[in-house]
This record gives sequence, C-alpha cells and structure tokens, in this order.
Amino acid sequence: MTSSRTSRAAGSRAEPAAAPATANAPGGTFGAGAVGAGAFGAGAGGAGAFGPEARGIGRREHLRDRIRDALRAAIISGRLEPGVIYSAPTLGAQFGVSSTPVREAMLDLVKEGLVVPHPNKGFRITEVSEQDLDNLAAVRLLIEPPTVRDAVAVIPADDFPRLRTLAQDIVEAVERADLVGYIEADHVFHLTLLGYSGNRFLVDVVSGLRTQTRLPGLVPLLESGRLGRSAAEHHELLDLVEARDPAGAELLMRRHIGHVRGLWAGGPEPAPTGPAPA
Repeated sequence: MTSSRTSRAAGSRAEPAAAPATANAPGGTFGAGAVGAGAFGAGAGGAGAFGPEARGIGRREHLRDRIRDALRAAIISGRLEPGVIYSAPTLGAQFGVSSTPVREAMLDLVKEGLVVPHPNKGFRITEVSEQDLDNLAAVRLLIEPPTVRDAVAVIPADDFPRLRTLAQDIVEAVERADLVGYIEADHVFHLTLLGYSGNRFLVDVVSGLRTQTRLPGLVPLLESGRLGRSAAEHHELLDLVEARDPAGAELLMRRHIGHVRGLWAGGPEPAPTGPAPA
C-alpha cells in the first residue's frame, strides 16, 4: 500500500439558484494577515486557512501534490467553506506561490468532486448534505469494521512496527497542530490497514468515501486539545490487532467511524454500537 491517495470523482451537482459567495479579496475568508500563514493556523478573524507547515511550501518537491493535499484537508475540515468561490491567485498568495500550481491542484480536486470550476472566477467548494454525510458513514460502517476484523488474523507480526509508525504519524501531526498532516496520516493508516484484505477495489471505494466526508468539528477539537484522544485510538486499535482480537478491533472501528458523524463533524458523540450480527 502506497501513501498516494486514490479516489473517485463524485457525480455532477446542480448549480445553486443564487450566486455563490466569493473569497477573492484579501479581506475575505482568509484576510490580509493570512498571506503566508499556512494551513490551519488560527482560522477566521485574521489567521487564515493554511497553517505553519504551508510556509515555504513552494520549496517542497511535488508542489502541486502538496498544495492539493492541503486544499483537500482544508475542504474536509471546513476551513474552505462550502458554496464559496475561491480564486487561485488568492489561495496562491497564502501559500506564497503563483496561481498556476494552485489552479492545477484545484483541477485535481474537480475530478474528486470536491470543487466546481467557475470560469474567470475560481473554484466553488461543493456542498454535501447532512443526509449525504449520514449515508457516507453508513457505507463505511458496512465495509471497514468487518474488513479490519478479518484482517487481524492475516497481518504479519513483522508489519507491526511499520503500522505503529503510521499511527504515531497521526499523533505527532496533532501535537504539531497540523491538520493537513493529520488528515493525510489518518488516510494512509486506514487504507494501509484495509489493504491487508487484498481487495484494491474495496480500498479505492473507502478512499473515495473518506474524501467526500466533511469534518468541521476537527478544528475546535484541535484547539481544545481533545483531538489527541482520538488520535490515540489508532494505537489502541493496533493493541487489539497485536493481541489478535478481531471482535475488539471491529468494535473499536465502529466507535472510531462513529466520530465521523459525531465529534469530528461538530455534533454529539453517538452511542457505541456493537458488532454487526453474523
């Protein structure tokens, strides 16, 4: 399993009747003080959508890929608001790069169904209904917990250290207050675990479902320090894997995915659910 992200483009969406808002001016969503602030800094009111790790992003290899990952994470976390049009030059100013790699990255996200191009204006962030989010979580619950349960018996003990490293990447991203890194590390960890099923189509489906999810509750969880507890669940899951406890791993995965429609989505935490009946 590689760390590259695979996804499926979402279906076409109808344009809203009213013209969407735009965020092209320096005083808009990100504000003049946000230039160079980087992914998931201090948020609205002057700190911008992109935080410390975005400073100097232009010096990294695979610039387009890194900007795409940062934009995707900003969309998933709600830092880039649904229905709002963002221009490539404005976003490029926040990254400290030209508009060209931003535009290229946005075109990648068009294929994933996350943004819709508006000629001569920019890209509108697509909106996902609460019902859609419920349905996404329901499908993930059908797929991921039983797949992890079945994988427990086949994951080689020699792979445990590598999986621990991937889980620790998630924890360390939270410690750095790096939501871009958190979302990417979480994605890699879970797809790697699902990869032990040997079913690449299943992994592709889950990757696409995760990309369409919206998690606006992550920002307040990070700011309150509570996101660290969720990050630690990945090590708890590996404890169960190493103990060869498939039922326990399945139950924890159900609770973990429950966060998607609970705490991580900015709502109440749902009651834990038991394993699906045999």
